[in-house]
Amino acid sequence: MAAQRGIPSSALRVLEEALGMGLTAAGDARDTADAVAAEGAYYLEQVTITEASEDDYEYEEIPDDNFSIPEGEEDLAKAIQMAQEQATDTEILERKTVLPSKPAVPEVIEDFLCNFLIKMGMTRTLDCFQSEWYELIQKGVTELRTVGNVPDVYTQIMLLENENKNLKKDLKHYKQAADKAREDLLKIQKERDFHRMHHKRIVQEKNKLISDLKGLKLHYASYEPTIRVLHEKHHTLLKEKMLTSLERDKVVAQISGLQEILKNMEIGHSYHAREMKVDRSCEKENTPEGPTQKGLREAREQNKCKTKMKGSTKDSEFPIDMQPNPNLNVCKENLSPAKFDYKLKNIFRLHELPVSCVSMHPQKDILVSCGEDRLWKVLGLPKGNVLLTGFGHTDWLSDCCFHPSGNKLATSSGDTTVKLWDLHKGDCILTFEGHSHAVWSCTWHSCGNFVASSSLDKTSKIWDVNSERCRCTLYGHTDSVNSIEFFPFSNTLLTSSADKTLSVWDARTGICEQSLYGHMHSINDAIFDPRGHMIASCDARGVTKLWDFRKLLPIVSIDIGPSPGNEVNFDSSGQVLAQASGNGVIHLLDLKSGEIHKLMGHESEAHTVVFSHDGEILFSGGSDGTVRTWS
Repeated sequence: MAAQRGIPSSALRVLEEALGMGLTAAGDARDTADAVAAEGAYYLEQVTITEASEDDYEYEEIPDDNFSIPEGEEDLAKAIQMAQEQATDTEILERKTVLPSKPAVPEVIEDFLCNFLIKMGMTRTLDCFQSEWYELIQKGVTELRTVGNVPDVYTQIMLLENENKNLKKDLKHYKQAADKAREDLLKIQKERDFHRMHHKRIVQEKNKLISDLKGLKLHYASYEPTIRVLHEKHHTLLKEKMLTSLERDKVVAQISGLQEILKNMEIGHSYHAREMKVDRSCEKENTPEGPTQKGLREAREQNKCKTKMKGSTKDSEFPIDMQPNPNLNVCKENLSPAKFDYKLKNIFRLHELPVSCVSMHPQKDILVSCGEDRLWKVLGLPKGNVLLTGFGHTDWLSDCCFHPSGNKLATSSGDTTVKLWDLHKGDCILTFEGHSHAVWSCTWHSCGNFVASSSLDKTSKIWDVNSERCRCTLYGHTDSVNSIEFFPFSNTLLTSSADKTLSVWDARTGICEQSLYGHMHSINDAIFDPRGHMIASCDARGVTKLWDFRKLLPIVSIDIGPSPGNEVNFDSSGQVLAQASGNGVIHLLDLKSGEIHKLMGHESEAHTVVFSHDGEILFSGGSDGTVRTWS
């Protein structure tokens, strides 16, 4: 049973709904306050319900026969009602009637405070507030009617704060997107500028190549008539030479016949005894040989002897106990300061085509130059007079190297051969054939019994001078092998290749002992310093690198590009390194201070460079067919 003592149940239900929901209608709050004021306070009282009382009152049963509805009629009424409801729903859907929305009701103070504490996560404060608030209401100290509504300003402020927070989140997201877009824009602009510069450089190089090609075509066209005339003269001279040699052979045969007649006359034989009729078959046997026939017969006999000697000649042995490098003491004794103030002194025009190599005699002041005109020439210094000219290759010469004794010369050529020459006579004494493409470089072993060569066919070969055969082929490079060099007084070989690597080989076994990596472009040349402690190499972009041969590690890299470095060479002291550059400049590198000095004098590309024995004179060869001396 309910007693009227305090808050009624309806008021409690209203308060509970206000605490559980976010916003409560203001109209309901007013009704609730009015009910509480009218009815007073209520509380629940526990009542025990017992079984049915045993009083004497008799209950009567009311018959319901008259009030019953037939089952069929009840179903018909329900069906009619459902049909009417469906028709009404269909009409509402067809009219697309929009039901009016419930108007927003302002929030009361109590609900506002509860919602605020829940939103801020202040649960303990909320519990204290609720317990104290309901306690005051129960005691009757506070009435719900006096509690007003929350002004619209506060509600709008809360909504604006929520909207402000959302806008700040969106702003932060947009800022991040803008920063990322700015970074992408800067990156794209840098790439665009790089590609523009690259395109401009390509266009400049293209225009330069086109102009060079036009100049070469004009140059070639100007030489075509001269070449044609020279070919005709050459053929005419060959015919005249052949006729002259035949006439000379006839005259020599007549002279030798007269000499035999005079000898017979002196001995006492009659002249008529010599003039006997001889058959034509025997006439050739009795006729004395001319110098041409005699030379052919001697050449055949020599070839027969050589073939017999080849079968009996044994292979040379690689020396085991090599003498120490004499350049070690020379470099220690040579304490004079390095020379860099070279000036152009002489120009020797020796070749019609570019000079590919110059080399100094190991003991004498003699220089050898090789050119693309298939000739090599020996020059006497300092005048530069030509002492000897050698020809025999069928294509351009690429490199030359003196025998350690200085009496022989090895040359490599584009005709895929390596030839050995006797410098006393100027004759070719041996030809090595085995490469499938042009040979770029050649070098002598310190013992003088072996020659090594490198080729465009990606291989290097070691040739035995005594047995006249290839002793070993070095495989390992993946591109053209551009240079080869024997380590002084040892069996170690150094090769440089267009595959951007340097390789160190054991000549006895043909095994690659070590490969050096570091160049980014094709390596054109590599050489040991006189003491054998250091390696210098240059590549197609003008980068020169120095390597520690004892540790097989790079020491320093010097960029003198972008013109290619064609050849490098040390002076006798090992303090100065010279580089022949593709732009015609000779670069001198001071290995102590790191300074670079330039020698300007070549009109076009510089191909080769070498120092004299004392380092006082520098020799360089260029594509204009000249050898220049600097002192």
